[in-house]
Amino acid sequence: EAAEGFGAEVVMTSETCANGTERCAEAHAALGGGYDIVVNLQGDAPLTPHWFVEGLVQGLKDMPEAEIATPVLRCDGATLNSLLGDRKAGRVGGTTAVFSADNRALYFSKEVVPYTGKPYTEAEMTPVFHHVGVYAYRPQALAQYPSWPVGLLEQLEGLEQLRFLENGRSVLCAEVEAKGREFWELNNPEDVPKLEAMMAKMGLE
Repeated sequence: EAAEGFGAEVVMTSETCANGTERCAEAHAALGGGYDIVVNLQGDAPLTPHWFVEGLVQGLKDMPEAEIATPVLRCDGATLNSLLGDRKAGRVGGTTAVFSADNRALYFSKEVVPYTGKPYTEAEMTPVFHHVGVYAYRPQALAQYPSWPVGLLEQLEGLEQLRFLENGRSVLCAEVEAKGREFWELNNPEDVPKLEAMMAKMGLE
């Protein structure tokens, strides 16, 4: 109802879809296709700003060989310490990404990668990148995705984007900036008050 309220066309996907990418593939097919790029916004990332999406679309335009693009956000010391604190407490606080010099994804993990081996001050920028759970796909790759085999890494990490890497597909990590806005995702119950406080500061109560 909320989506229809602003004019969106709503598609109910089947219970057999294993993740959001499979749901997007099914919805895209149900809508008849015809799109150049399909964007997947996920409900656990309610603070995703519009320029993250714009960066993904531009990234696919600039790198024709990439079949999917996803945003990565460089962590400051405060964010890195929060991620490490969650892991120390036995929680998954977010997903991190490592990528090549030309921004092609090498790996995504619920562990904090790469290992840095040193402490950082809260304001200091680190070499760790937080992966934001938003995706832009080329329709052909999206349509093929449900038929690809699920690899061991996807099973272990529980990360849908690893299916692209395990099947030899090119994934673009588009570096984005927070531009002064706080950002976090809903991964654990402990994240709810943090997100609510951020939304209140943004006037989104």
